[in-house]
Amino acid sequence: MIIRFEVENWMSFRNRVTLSMIAGREFHHEDRVSRIDKYRLGVLPIAAIYGGNASGKTNLFTALSFMKRLVVRGTRPDSPIPVNRFCLDNQSSEVPARFLIEMLVGEDIYAFSFAVTRQSVIEEKLVRVSSSSERLLYDRKAAQPMIFDSSLPEMERLEFAFKGTRSNQLFLTNAVSQNVDTFKPVHDWFNNTLTLIAPDSRFESFYQFVDEGEPLYSAINDALSRLDTGIVHLGGEEIPLENLPIPESDKARMQEEVKEDTAVCIVVVPVNERYVITKKDGTLVAKKLVTYHAKSDGTEEKFEMRQESDGSKRLIDILPAFLDMSTGKTNKVYIVDELDRSLHTLLTRNLLELYLSTCSANSRAQLLFTTHDVLLMDQQLFRRDEMWVTERAADGVTNLQSFSEYKDVRADKNIRKSYLQGRLGGIPRILLGNPCISPRDHKENEGDKR
Repeated sequence: MIIRFEVENWMSFRNRVTLSMIAGREFHHEDRVSRIDKYRLGVLPIAAIYGGNASGKTNLFTALSFMKRLVVRGTRPDSPIPVNRFCLDNQSSEVPARFLIEMLVGEDIYAFSFAVTRQSVIEEKLVRVSSSSERLLYDRKAAQPMIFDSSLPEMERLEFAFKGTRSNQLFLTNAVSQNVDTFKPVHDWFNNTLTLIAPDSRFESFYQFVDEGEPLYSAINDALSRLDTGIVHLGGEEIPLENLPIPESDKARMQEEVKEDTAVCIVVVPVNERYVITKKDGTLVAKKLVTYHAKSDGTEEKFEMRQESDGSKRLIDILPAFLDMSTGKTNKVYIVDELDRSLHTLLTRNLLELYLSTCSANSRAQLLFTTHDVLLMDQQLFRRDEMWVTERAADGVTNLQSFSEYKDVRADKNIRKSYLQGRLGGIPRILLGNPCISPRDHKENEGDKR
């Protein structure tokens, strides 16, 4: 689970912003808050992030995606670090972007942070947090000796790994690649637990749900039929790997990255076909995803994925995540950008209610998502500290604020109405026609914040 995430000087986040998943003092929906007894801590199972177009919601998603990519995939020698710093003033382009994440790994909390420019890693630090103190595991600063906790095992191997770490590479990444197991649980959290689903996801981790023998097969098909898609069940048509219409470089990358007995789903544009790629005994197997619909005579008709609506395709993309979270057995953290894309608001709400109904003090799954759907802005569905808003100022800087930080957002308040009236920020400043709220009114409403 994510405990806290901070980012600074990344895209529109010039100033440091913090997304905290620590539960506040309110009692609303308290029964679904995860309890970490070791730390006497309550962690929220969900965060909904609202905001106008170009307000910075997706930039939060890309910041987490960048962290994962830099940890898991790293960089090539002599390649620039693909960091996107704030570019609307001269000062920000000269200082590093900064990232910090506190996460629950097993039942231990770690804080991992780094600062980077396009040329090098300026700082990097890993801390293990206990119930009463913090233990610095390592601290790296450019052009300075590495500081290690003297009680760490494999010290000689750690020193060796540090000497071999390039300036454009994270030490965490290189240490694990050198088979140093000391920090592997943290690396594995980024690799296996943190899962990001973009609106047009390509080559993302997926579950095998095409074959009848897979655990999710019946659950996926049952859900698709119940959610009024017209789909009776999914199927997969095996095709030779050489006929897969993607570049040879992508096939080579999949050969390296797809793990044994797991699967990924790729989308091929412009035909918009989906292929499920699995690895069996070291060999990649490709299947084209198809759907089946009931005919009036009781038989079934096969549909290509390009024949399905955008909503059905989006649902197929995200449904495995919701079914996984709803088992109550997973510890995955799902980050979904534009959750409501092409989905009816009642369908989106149904998925959220399905997941939240399974959350309890012992749950360790977590969902963070961005959305434009204000009909989901409902205190019957979410706590105040589970709802956030991004707002972009006139100078292009994005701010991130929790609804729990507004003094007049009571548990019985119509929060949607206040939001649309501009009292909570995060709405578009539309200049065409008659704007919903004038800049002067918007400025006056800043007084509603604590």
